[in-house]
Amino acid sequence: MRKFLILSLLVIISVSMSSNSFFWGQIGHRTIGHIADEIISKKARKQVERILGTENLAEVSTWMDEVRSDDAYDYAETWHYCTIPDGMTYEEAPEQEGGDVIMAIETIIAELKAGGLSPKDEATKLKFLVHMIGDIHQPLHVGNGKDRGGNDIRVNYFGSNTNLHSVWDSRIIDGKQLSFTEFAHWINHPTKAQVQEWQSASVRDWAYESMSYRDEVYDVPEDGRISYEYGYKYFDIIKLRVLQAGIRLAGVINDIYG
Repeated sequence: MRKFLILSLLVIISVSMSSNSFFWGQIGHRTIGHIADEIISKKARKQVERILGTENLAEVSTWMDEVRSDDAYDYAETWHYCTIPDGMTYEEAPEQEGGDVIMAIETIIAELKAGGLSPKDEATKLKFLVHMIGDIHQPLHVGNGKDRGGNDIRVNYFGSNTNLHSVWDSRIIDGKQLSFTEFAHWINHPTKAQVQEWQSASVRDWAYESMSYRDEVYDVPEDGRISYEYGYKYFDIIKLRVLQAGIRLAGVINDIYG
């Protein structure tokens, strides 16, 4: 009986940890998918519905995280991020074994445009694309090559020991206690000029934008203690990047299918 209780507790802890590990993914990625879903063209929407069936862009936006434990998708493990050291361009940076988020986005866009895919392959690639466009807009998913995208930077956030990547992935946005539809409604008010400017940028431009926030992201006190002030100062960056990702996702889907 005691052994059963211990095993049950371990299972509960394991499930809890795995769920929390990508909770920002659930809110951030679904917000991005929801924004895109609201503004894609009618022609593109018909194609998305053909490919995804009863699911929508918000619902499939976290799929790439959800299959990380499935060996069948090990080939995409490194597609969530890229590494561009300070002072380098993407072309100058060391090539990442297994590929990276920039390579994967550019390749999948070309494959979806070319067509001729099986229904399963097309759905898989579209789901990858929805998620990766979100990932590349998170500043720490474009790493500097020194600290695994902030995972090695230990911090104390509101009394909780964690790392800098976790703060940007989940801790700041969790504090707002918003659903993804509420978050989308709050931020989805771009001007026509912004939409045009954001959608005209290239995939590599998106990565360089993420790089440009490094001074703000790494603005951490020497003792590693960060709280309300840090989140307040930089939440605007999160809002902007989530909105840009949603607008750009819609632009890419319209370009492919619309």
